[in-house]
Amino acid sequence: MQFGISTYLFHAERLARTHLDAISAHGFDVVELFALRSHVDYGDRAALDALGEWLRASGLSLHSVHAPVAEGFANGQWGRALSIGATDPAARERAVAETQVALDVASQLPYRYLVLHLDGSGPDADPGPASVDAVRRSLETLCPYAATRGVTLALEVLGTPLSNPASLVKMIDQLELEDVGVCLDFGHAHAADGVIDAVETVSGSLWTTHVHDTARTGQCHLVPFDGVIEWEGALLSFQKVGYEGPWVLELDAGADPFDVLRRAAGARRRLEAVLAS
Repeated sequence: MQFGISTYLFHAERLARTHLDAISAHGFDVVELFALRSHVDYGDRAALDALGEWLRASGLSLHSVHAPVAEGFANGQWGRALSIGATDPAARERAVAETQVALDVASQLPYRYLVLHLDGSGPDADPGPASVDAVRRSLETLCPYAATRGVTLALEVLGTPLSNPASLVKMIDQLELEDVGVCLDFGHAHAADGVIDAVETVSGSLWTTHVHDTARTGQCHLVPFDGVIEWEGALLSFQKVGYEGPWVLELDAGADPFDVLRRAAGARRRLEAVLAS
């Protein structure tokens, strides 16, 4: 039973060794790298060398990378959105090219899954219209490219028309996508048909997770048990389908990301207790 943290928690800052040391010190096992150029230059070999050293020193493993959703984040604002489902050809090709750079990380720092948005983007970045045809074209490029890097694509449940649980399973089946699965995001699934129904729908393709809570107001990325998700039933549904992958917490920083990390460690202990019961 492994638990991890997405570096999305620190996406407003330049990623540093202190972040990974803190994640490790709070008892987490793996990390998901949030691929955002302003957070870490994932296209720079020297930056990846440093990241590799920090991972080894902290005892953490790189489980996954979240594909780029925007060109950057500065002064509280997201940069230009990146969407592989964009109907504008130039915008789609730009997103695909940047996603390939994120896949190239695996040539230097091996990881298992690339978590990928088909439509939708950063919280404040509007990617514009998306289409099934644009997604298909993008995946025709990205699937074989990921295979050359030893990476599996995990399409994220977003609750949007192209990325709700049923739509993702249908797309994987219809396009006959090999070695493509689903990242089930608890908050997005809860806002759609509920976590339990989502798990049942994607059970045959459930590769990895984004664990967080959500509020009645729609606010997501809360520490588990701080919102409205009924965790005992949600986790039981994962056990019923035999999920054995890591539980990766993807959390908002709030006023103090290190305080959120401290509270996440407490939530981990509660989640472990539920899973062990």
